[in-house]
Amino acid sequence: MEYLVAVVEEQSFTRAAESLNVTQSALSHQIKALEREVGGPLLERLPRGVGLTPMGRAYLPHAERAVRSAGQARRAARAAAGAEGGELHVATLHALAVGVLPPVFARWRQEAPGVRLQLHEYGTTEELRDGMERGIADLAVGPRPDAWPGPVVPLGEEEIVVVTSADDPLAARPGPVRLRELADRAWVRCSLEPVVQGRRWLDLVCERHGFTPLTALETGHSSTAVRMAAAGVGIVAAPTHIARATRGAAMVRVDPEWRREQTAFSRVDLTGAAAAFVRLCADLVFAAEPDAVSPCA
Repeated sequence: MEYLVAVVEEQSFTRAAESLNVTQSALSHQIKALEREVGGPLLERLPRGVGLTPMGRAYLPHAERAVRSAGQARRAARAAAGAEGGELHVATLHALAVGVLPPVFARWRQEAPGVRLQLHEYGTTEELRDGMERGIADLAVGPRPDAWPGPVVPLGEEEIVVVTSADDPLAARPGPVRLRELADRAWVRCSLEPVVQGRRWLDLVCERHGFTPLTALETGHSSTAVRMAAAGVGIVAAPTHIARATRGAAMVRVDPEWRREQTAFSRVDLTGAAAAFVRLCADLVFAAEPDAVSPCA
């Protein structure tokens, strides 16, 4: 299976053999043996490289999961023992990777230097879930996945606030703002915005308050959206940890509060290094927010 996955990824028997450090004849022999076992051809030679047959396309996703699961099992065993060279693969959203996880990784390097961390970043919760279902990582940190079949550990909540420029009159408000008061304001929207019930999250919550949000700008990343809001392009809904890291941004709480649960989840029970990493996340991130929400330095 590992050889099949390598050939598909490289689209070449020669390059796959080189990446696996085996001879091309040995690689071809193993692929033929696999095809005899499953009862038909999995690969076909094309004018430019190698492609999958219909049988191969059906077989490949299962082979990929099996290969990744085997690698995950080896990593978990070595990491559980604290073995030098052990690895722990962590998947998360880009916003969490740049916002709250750096202190966790830094502490991990101090406390478990023998277990190397590998970070896999995703733009959306859907991509994160898909990666975990395919066995990309040992555990994931992100919003609670719906109907997840494996263990899910609550880590805490992050607060979502309205971010604007420091000189915006909204930033001088002594208390929270009601969403209906923002009906005439233009928003900076991000393509990574969560989708709830098939709708973009901001559209859904604004509709519940009787209006459709005006759009000033569409961006590709949440950090860019917050910088645009800090510059006065429009207002944006964003986690406090991103806003605090943006110079010139001001944060205003919404009444009622916007909060989103964050969790750690995996396909198998969290043990050894994986369990230790989750405990570290719970200790260092998603702590109670400060009472005052004010312009950032």
